[in-house]
Amino acid sequence: MIEVENAHPRTRLPKEPFRRLLRCLLRREGVTAARLSVVFVGHEETRRLNAQFLNHRRSTDVIAFPLGEEASVEGEIYVNIDQAREQCALYGAAFAEETARLVLHGTLHLLGYDDRTPRKRRTMRGREDAMLRLCWHGLRSDLRRERG
Repeated sequence: MIEVENAHPRTRLPKEPFRRLLRCLLRREGVTAARLSVVFVGHEETRRLNAQFLNHRRSTDVIAFPLGEEASVEGEIYVNIDQAREQCALYGAAFAEETARLVLHGTLHLLGYDDRTPRKRRTMRGREDAMLRLCWHGLRSDLRRERG
């Protein structure tokens, strides 16, 4: 089960392309059962979550909270779409693609990927790139169609 929620104070994103992105990722990772919740938020909410749960006093682009046992894939992913918008200029990416990358990044953390060392960060970034190519690029037209 994959839920997507718009909790940002102003911006609303279509839900179905992100659900399809995660179904594709999970299938390619060999996951047959998962319970994921993706919540689109802004700077204020990620700052609050970071302070409350991780003892950091700053905003961040994505926070993933595992909720199930280690053997299952269950969790909540909070994606800061304000930060995604700011990172577009930095990385030369479209807003929807940068948001998709953050959704993938949070989900990969829940799948056990780690980015604490340069080598692990390269591995994780490579998986994000591959999943954007394989799973997201075909959804871009769906995203435009949903936005109308």
